[in-house]
Amino acid sequence: MPGLQDPSFVRSVVYLCEHSERGALGLIINKPSDIKLKGLFEKVDLQLARPDLDDAPVFQGGPVQIERGFVLHEPVVGTVQGAPARAPTAEGEDLPAAVYASTMTIPGGLEMTTSRDVLEAMATGAGPRKVLVTLGYSAWEEGQLESELAENSWLTVGADPAVIFDTPIEQRYDKALSLLGLEAWKLSPEAGHA
Repeated sequence: MPGLQDPSFVRSVVYLCEHSERGALGLIINKPSDIKLKGLFEKVDLQLARPDLDDAPVFQGGPVQIERGFVLHEPVVGTVQGAPARAPTAEGEDLPAAVYASTMTIPGGLEMTTSRDVLEAMATGAGPRKVLVTLGYSAWEEGQLESELAENSWLTVGADPAVIFDTPIEQRYDKALSLLGLEAWKLSPEAGHA
C-alpha cells in the first residue's frame, strides 16, 4: 500500500513463497539490482549457457541475507527410475518432486531453489526455462505479516506466474493491482478501519 514507507518495500510486489504459523517468506519480484545474471554467474565461477538470460537482472529479493541467492522458477520434474518423481505437500497434495538439492515447492505452481545445482544446470543450458533470481529475501516473524495486513499495509492477490515471467518489470506493480481491479492512483496512503 502507498502508506508503507519502508524503503525496501515501497511499491513492491512480493511473491509469498511460504506462510505458516512460524512466519512468512517471500521474494520481491519488481526491484531489479544493477547485477545481470551473466555477471552473477561469473562471480560464482560459472558460465551462463543461456544467452536469453545474459542480460536478465538479478532482483533485490528483500532486506534479509542479501548475499544469499534464490531462484524462483517454473517446476522442473525429476524422474526416479524412469518414472516421474512425486512428493506429497503438507496439505496431502501430490506434486512433482524437485530435482535440485534445496527446492521448496510453492502452492500455486512454482518452485524456489537455493542450492547451487540449479545454477550449474543453467550453466549447461539446461535447468528451468522461466527463472527469476534474487539476492536476499523478505521475511516476517510469527504473526508479523498478519499484523501488517490488519493495519492495511499490504494488499493481497492470488499469485499469477504471468506477472513474474511475462510482465515487464516496470509494469508488475500495476499488473498485480489490476488483478484486484485497482489502479495505483486510486489508493490512499492513509489506512482506514471500519
